[in-house]
Amino acid sequence: MTGPDDRSTLPRRTLLQAGTLVLLLGKAHIARGASVVAVRMWPAEDYTRVTIESDALLKTNSFMVKDPPRLAVDIEGVDLLPGLRELVGQLKSDDPNIAGLRVAQNAPNVVRLVIDLKHDIKPQIFNLQPVAAYQHRLVFDLYPAAPPDPLLQMVAQRTQADAAASERAARLLGLETEGLARTQPHDPLGDLIERSQRGTAPPPETPADTPSAPPNEPSAVAKAPLPPGPSKQRPGGGGAVGKSKPTERLIVVALDPGHGGEDPGAIGPKGTQEKQVVLQIARKLRDRINATTVKGNPMRAFMTRDADFFVPLQTRVAKAQRVRADLFISIHADAFYNARPQGASVYALSTRGASSAAARWIADKENKADLVGGLNVRAQNATIQRALLDMSTTAQINDSRKIATNLLGEVGRLGKLHKPRVEHANFAVLRAPDIPSVLVETAFISNPDEERRLRDPKYQDDLADALMRGIVKYFEANPPLARNRPI
Repeated sequence: MTGPDDRSTLPRRTLLQAGTLVLLLGKAHIARGASVVAVRMWPAEDYTRVTIESDALLKTNSFMVKDPPRLAVDIEGVDLLPGLRELVGQLKSDDPNIAGLRVAQNAPNVVRLVIDLKHDIKPQIFNLQPVAAYQHRLVFDLYPAAPPDPLLQMVAQRTQADAAASERAARLLGLETEGLARTQPHDPLGDLIERSQRGTAPPPETPADTPSAPPNEPSAVAKAPLPPGPSKQRPGGGGAVGKSKPTERLIVVALDPGHGGEDPGAIGPKGTQEKQVVLQIARKLRDRINATTVKGNPMRAFMTRDADFFVPLQTRVAKAQRVRADLFISIHADAFYNARPQGASVYALSTRGASSAAARWIADKENKADLVGGLNVRAQNATIQRALLDMSTTAQINDSRKIATNLLGEVGRLGKLHKPRVEHANFAVLRAPDIPSVLVETAFISNPDEERRLRDPKYQDDLADALMRGIVKYFEANPPLARNRPI
């Protein structure tokens, strides 16, 4: 019987056959060098990430081929790379960036991975050291060479939503849809962004600095109720939308679902992942914002991510600044070492220390998301890096406290609050100096009862309604100033 130490005496053909058998069985095997632990793929319009996790560092050499576009990567230190068959199986036909995947033995101890591309890309290939539950990770981030502009995306979403509404109306009335697009009512969003294109709006800072969001269906959601109170004319606003006097002020709310992709966030006792439930809540809130007008001024939601992919903390802030957001709301679900803590919390920025030990602990945990999600530090744009270094103004922090108070009051009507007051800590995603910013911890996902509520679509609806009421109350009392910029 041949033992492990006798492998060198076996013919190479036998070794290759044995490795192929292990590959077909899906077991981690390596002829020599590292063992592959897992492979993952995260497709998104912003970029597609491919991750190979191994128990040792993998070295690579890569080159691009133009026609047809493809990326070839030679992975050193291995003879066979089991798990890549599973990676090929993860590829979906609707991946925005990857058309196909191939793998072959290129040379002894070298495996070549070829990624067929749907268009030109700017690849970033880097290694991540072990952190949290992950071992060594080899990461391929495939950014479109011509990234979509978030402002143009907002216009496209509105156009698609209007076209869908027109088609539904035509079907109900038995009319032809041809020509309906030419008779659409005035669109203030389109006007504002059209002026932005003619003006001085800067291009995106990095390929990752672009959002991904599907078309909205405003007609399918209820308009959020406005709180009672006297009507006030918004400075710089255009009043009610009408044919003779178009609205001049669009209110943009940036929604930031926490974590995503390689970073699942907190995980509940039943396996519920924070990144999933906060994305569901953010989508519900987005629909309510897009269907709401405050004092004649339409609102529009912008999401830093609308799919399961990783967005660095710095890029989240830069995205909100790129669309000139009037408000930034980061949505999370808290967790602790045991199941006892419960209740929602709302945080505003503090640059002078946290308001409690718990606030400091939570901020430190959330600020480490880049380590888990996998940040390519060397590729970070200098402008985006400065976004987290800029000191927020006193006015921004004061406005953040106002919206945080409104949100806390509305969320408190749904159930228990973890703290009855707004908490403060130095969260990285709240550091945009020109945007009022808050972070909402919707519940403790580590508490079994609250995990069950977070999974409940009815509770998610109620929470989105509560957040919507808080947003409307804030803009009722604190109308944003007229813009002195294109949008």
